[in-house]
Amino acid sequence: MAEMEEIFLRAKHQTFSGLTEDAERKWTGPFCFIQAADPQLGLMKAWREGDCDGGGDEWAEEVELTKQTVEAVNRLRPRPRFMVLCGDLVHAMPGTPFREGQERDLKDALKGTDPSIPLVFVSGNHDLGNTPTPSTVEQYCRAWGDDYFSFWVGGVLCLVLNSQLFYDASACPQLKEAQETWLEAQLSRASSSSSTEPKSKHILVFQHIPLYVKSPDEEDDYFNLQKDVRQRLMDRFKRAGVKAVFSGHYHRNAGGCHGGLDMVVSSAIGCQLGDDTHGVRVVAVTADTVVHRYHSLEQLRVRGMDEDLRKLLKT
Repeated sequence: MAEMEEIFLRAKHQTFSGLTEDAERKWTGPFCFIQAADPQLGLMKAWREGDCDGGGDEWAEEVELTKQTVEAVNRLRPRPRFMVLCGDLVHAMPGTPFREGQERDLKDALKGTDPSIPLVFVSGNHDLGNTPTPSTVEQYCRAWGDDYFSFWVGGVLCLVLNSQLFYDASACPQLKEAQETWLEAQLSRASSSSSTEPKSKHILVFQHIPLYVKSPDEEDDYFNLQKDVRQRLMDRFKRAGVKAVFSGHYHRNAGGCHGGLDMVVSSAIGCQLGDDTHGVRVVAVTADTVVHRYHSLEQLRVRGMDEDLRKLLKT
């Protein structure tokens, strides 16, 4: 498992492609990355049988879909700078049956990822529990890496957040406070003018639970963050100049753009709860914009990324 561990370490310690952080802070031209979400090994059978509270005792379908994702992403040219999985890596909650097997099989399915495409992992509610505890957060970190961190890639600052601490941190208030303090420092530093540090071309946020699914003023729901938390985060992100927030959790494509902040909700590699098909999102980053489009796995395998995205990467 040495190759897989190396990919994990790159994400955990926030370094990419063998370059130093100082080198990654510099804009070197357009690039792309892959945003995926919710492989959630074990959900597909559980959903069909109407027993989503269980851990799901079969997950061969999700393993195969994950392998298809890896194969399609490996073929892409230009090569993605990284692939981020926005939470719910497995379906079995912490401490429940099938958890260990699902984590092991997901890691095995991801082993084929080209080593030049680092994997970035985002914690979801099934990875931590709906009400996380210090113990479940620690277990996640041991298995997948830090639950929140930042990294630079090609002149872009990326923030990975633990959205479960926004949703329900009643069993771990100190962890919530620690992330809040860290996030405030990151946003303040990113928005301040400094002659000693290059300013990021864009700031991107990755989390599992969306700020909202369709509208910033929608009612509280299982699939979004509560209104007061949502508004506070949106205000902070806008002040700091965050360009986009990428999430999963909804198992359907959704989102919107309000006040210059793009809320991107991507459907799943695994179980679909709507009319979308299994897929991932290709994100093209240029000096002026961040353009993204959801691709089915079949489309990505046969035709690659859309031609207009490919053209953006040549500018």
